[in-house]
Amino acid sequence: MSYLEPDGGTHPEGELPHDLEIPDDLSSLEEEVTRALVLTQVASAQALAAAGALNGLAIDAVDSPVGAIAICRDPAGTGPASVASVLSAAVKGVPVILLTRRGGQVAAQRWLDGQAGDDLPAGLVLSDAPAVLEDLVLGTTDAADVEGVVTSVGMSRWKAMRTLAAQARSARRAAE
Repeated sequence: MSYLEPDGGTHPEGELPHDLEIPDDLSSLEEEVTRALVLTQVASAQALAAAGALNGLAIDAVDSPVGAIAICRDPAGTGPASVASVLSAAVKGVPVILLTRRGGQVAAQRWLDGQAGDDLPAGLVLSDAPAVLEDLVLGTTDAADVEGVVTSVGMSRWKAMRTLAAQARSARRAAE
């Protein structure tokens, strides 16, 4: 038995063409990440965007009932992992979840104190998630379309520090 090559030639079964190249890094065969979000327990989008601005991250932040969500402006390459690492290091001891969409697949990974952790079943993460999270990760809604979106891009260090200080004061008053 033989199989047909794209150039019209044939090779006996079990023999590979002499010019076949198999890459060492198979990640080039995967589709690129088109959406990347970091689900946090940060209380407000303003605080999350300020933390992003202080750390040089290009994110949009939106509020949700379970915590603020960071949407990576550049989901390519190591961008999403960098955002998850920096944000998880900023909220020490509190895990964050990186959600990425690659083609039709969604993946979830836990991050803690700047380090990648376990992969999580994305279906379980999204099963009880607020609708805004699902809409953002699936791409049916853009961050700019979500009410109250706050961006870290263009936020000065001064404004970021003032925002975080105001958030801390507000939290102290609420605790009293």
